Amino acid sequence: MADTTDSAALPANGLSRLGAFLRATNGRHGADWTDWASYAYLVFGTLLMFVPVAWLALSSLKTPAGLDQMPPTVLPYEPARVAIPGRAGDLPLFRITKGDHVGEVLAEVRRIGLQAQMVEPAAPEKVLRVPVSDREPVMRLHAAWDNYSAVIRRFDFLRYFWNSVFITAIATIITLLFNAMAAFALSKYQFRGRGTVFALILATLMVPPTIILVPNYLIASQLGLVNSLWGVIWPGVATPTGVFLLRQYMLTIPDELLDAARMDNASEWRLFWRIMLPLSAPALAVLAIFSVMWRWNEFLWPLVVLSRSENFTLQLALNSFQGELTTSWNLLLAMTVLTLLPVTVIFLVLQRHITQGIASAGVK
Repeated sequence: MADTTDSAALPANGLSRLGAFLRATNGRHGADWTDWASYAYLVFGTLLMFVPVAWLALSSLKTPAGLDQMPPTVLPYEPARVAIPGRAGDLPLFRITKGDHVGEVLAEVRRIGLQAQMVEPAAPEKVLRVPVSDREPVMRLHAAWDNYSAVIRRFDFLRYFWNSVFITAIATIITLLFNAMAAFALSKYQFRGRGTVFALILATLMVPPTIILVPNYLIASQLGLVNSLWGVIWPGVATPTGVFLLRQYMLTIPDELLDAARMDNASEWRLFWRIMLPLSAPALAVLAIFSVMWRWNEFLWPLVVLSRSENFTLQLALNSFQGELTTSWNLLLAMTVLTLLPVTVIFLVLQRHITQGIASAGVK
């Protein structure tokens, strides 16, 4: 019974702490101007980050006609249509704004120049002539979920998705392993030139990726990695940012733990695998998030090393959506939303480690 009470009290305590945090002020007798400035800054930052994403998601549910509508609308609207007996197909509906039939909703049979032949849906026998300037289309809320099914059906989305998942997953695993091994050696082993090696690793941060693009391609070509998913994976598995982050975190782990394990005849590999990696989980989670974002959103290097469409990642597939003459913007937006979902899910799963890992990495 006590366990039930304690477990039920946890959410209440969390909500009470959140409420106390939101009600906290800097002023003695109420909210200070700094409080209002902080709230305004947070609200502005939230809108700045989430409004474009929300606009993208809502626009991906629009039809091509809804995307071309001016002025643009936030919600996905499309012209309303009605089926009338004796007429081929569904006819678009218009609301009359001027003339004898002002306020009525009529269906357009055909348009000839600046005049439109229209009928009442309830009495389609009588044909009316209405100037096109005296009417406006009737819009209805409609989510075009067909955009997503069309992307999966027409553009081999699952193959592109698998290529991106394979590259991101394998590259992240190798990145975590290589960077953790380098960080372990630079943080827990004493050897001559350790500081110089670490400084050289950090110095590579100042080298723009485009400088080494041609050398990387020549090496990949000599190794037979062109037009291969492994050619996208290997050139970037060792990152100076990851080595720095993990090294700084591993410096906070007491050396006494390793010394005690060595006294129990533990090998260096066992020290690394059974002690350092579990204790470095927060930093590894942060590096995993960074690696997933880097690899998932990478565009330039896959564009250089991959030329066959069956090896394209989602980013290259998005680029191929843009034709020379026309672009299916509704399908492009739907595929963009699908591309964002995996990274968003991974971020939500691992977000609790971000603050802890970054904060702990700067202790020493």
